[in-house]
Amino acid sequence: MSNSDRIDKQREAQALEEPVREAGNLARKLGLNPYPVNYWIVDYDEMNELIAYGGFQQRYPHWRWGMTYDRQRKQGQFGMGKAFEIVNNDNPSHAFLQLTNSLADQKAVITHVEAHADFFANNEWFGLFLGEGDDPDAAAMLERHADAIATYMNDPEIDREEVEEFIDAVLTLEDTIDQHRAFEEAGEGRQRTPPEDLRKRLDSMNISEEVRRQVFDDEWLDDLAEAEERAAKLTEPRKDVMAYLREHGMRYDEDEARAVEMEPWQKDVLDMLRTEAYYFAAQKMTKVMNEGWAAYWESLMMGDERFAGTDEFVTYADHQSRVLGSPGLNPYKLGKELWEYVENTTNRREVADKLLRVRGVSWRNFRDVVDFAEVQSLLEPHPAIDVVTSSSLDALSELAEAGDPRVDADALQRALDGEIDVDAYPWKVLTYEGLAERHFSLVKPQNRGFLSRVRRSELEQLSRYMFDDERYDTVEEALADVDYTVGWERMREVRESHNDVTFLDEFLTQEFVTDNHYFTYEYTQTSGDFRVTSTEYEDVKKKLLLQFTNFGKPTIAVYDGNFDNRGELLLGHQYNGIMLDVPQAKAVLERLYGLWGRPVNLMTIVKEYDDHDVEVARRRNREPTPVEIGKRIRFDGDRFETFELDSELEERIQATDVDYDTKPDDWLA
Repeated sequence: MSNSDRIDKQREAQALEEPVREAGNLARKLGLNPYPVNYWIVDYDEMNELIAYGGFQQRYPHWRWGMTYDRQRKQGQFGMGKAFEIVNNDNPSHAFLQLTNSLADQKAVITHVEAHADFFANNEWFGLFLGEGDDPDAAAMLERHADAIATYMNDPEIDREEVEEFIDAVLTLEDTIDQHRAFEEAGEGRQRTPPEDLRKRLDSMNISEEVRRQVFDDEWLDDLAEAEERAAKLTEPRKDVMAYLREHGMRYDEDEARAVEMEPWQKDVLDMLRTEAYYFAAQKMTKVMNEGWAAYWESLMMGDERFAGTDEFVTYADHQSRVLGSPGLNPYKLGKELWEYVENTTNRREVADKLLRVRGVSWRNFRDVVDFAEVQSLLEPHPAIDVVTSSSLDALSELAEAGDPRVDADALQRALDGEIDVDAYPWKVLTYEGLAERHFSLVKPQNRGFLSRVRRSELEQLSRYMFDDERYDTVEEALADVDYTVGWERMREVRESHNDVTFLDEFLTQEFVTDNHYFTYEYTQTSGDFRVTSTEYEDVKKKLLLQFTNFGKPTIAVYDGNFDNRGELLLGHQYNGIMLDVPQAKAVLERLYGLWGRPVNLMTIVKEYDDHDVEVARRRNREPTPVEIGKRIRFDGDRFETFELDSELEERIQATDVDYDTKPDDWLA
């Protein structure tokens, strides 16, 4: 690094000291509890390297990092996307800011990062990787792994190419882990040893032929072998394929023409890559939640709390609109909209609950007697809290003197003494309760009308458990008791326990789908193109959940490590209606053979269409019905064979308990 570059970075770091400090303070005032964050200024090339390394400065030697770096650099060169930031899950977290970002972009990144650090620190799925009471120290772990693997590659006794090929093979399986269990427990399973062939032991023993015929006849030996084979089978599929390979995998020795024990370095590398897969699993499982959470709080801080200065706001709004408006399945947009829906529905329930306690208001006449315009007006924040400037502090002082919990009396006094610039940081003189009222979602222009859309069934459900249903004489009295913090409190509860699958499962409703214009589309066999197929929330939910269950990858598990009593590995694709990419699956089996050392098998189900049925369906403008057929693909190191799958095994791989029907409490038990 040149001296000029170093000076530029130092100058930028100094300029950002105040935004970094105040963004952290604001985040905590809003109820967030993030890990402390260390911010680093990096140039364009350094940012691309960090992105290639998954947010860290050092990773093990492998070609994948160079490929990712080259792709990222080309995206920036050809205007296909610019990287503004990267932050990792660590305590303290480390965030990297690009030197060439504008001040508006830097502030947006900092507020975004503070919310990510809060999510890392408080979401239970990130805790699955850690031991009880432990803090993540991922940078140190990944550095140790990088050094160890580099040592193996440079060892003159080990073929570097063999190490690279071994890593390639393991990486094809990096998503075949049991991400719903704590890391230290995930590899646990029923240990079993392949049954020994008793005939071989008898051959080595000094037993006469007469005794062998009388006691150990062939029929008895066959029955024993079958019984031992049944006993050796796994009672439940093992989802942590990497752990199973670590316990039972071997390697094929070309010289000896047989499977032999893995080398110590191979077991070590497999352990390290499996550990890294578990570390990154939580980020993959919460992409929508995490990015939506960060986008929500960034937007509130930068826009609603004016953390973006007047001269910076247009730049910020333009860049955020590009992020939220990017095509395809956009985790920022989907996540932010879902968090806003959680907030709005919680706030609506709170307001409706208070209104149903007004004398004369019931769930039956709610729409007829409630004046929603009046309600909207009464929910507006107190003027002194809504508009905080240096010229309006007297009004806040009156509230403070009355002991109002919405005003931070100490900060207000410092503002009056000229120690706090409230024109730049109005939030400093308010408490959490004051900020919650200032930003109550139902009074925002984009949400007006949300309260009036409350369903009759929701009102009836609220009334069912209401005992003091005539607490208030007027609507004004009722709304004076509204808890403005309930939306944020509920959001934090959800943030703690959910992942993307359960988040979508619980909160993606018909109301959400309709309001946000979501729909499903499918490839049609008859027309040969993609068409919109449904706007029903059940269909949209199913489509989305299938993309997030098991990181959006097929769920593969070990079903037998001694298939057909020949030491072969039998994997099963837990079929949920989505077919495997068979050519890709075969490529993985080729790699897997090198980790098992013996033939490997994969069970799956394929859909087949009869040409005549397709033609008839096309003429009738409907989709043909496929025939689902179980297949077993076998690779013996030289060639592939495909067999019909027997009915018992086909039934075992049919997904009956779909992952997304399981709730986090069950997974964490």
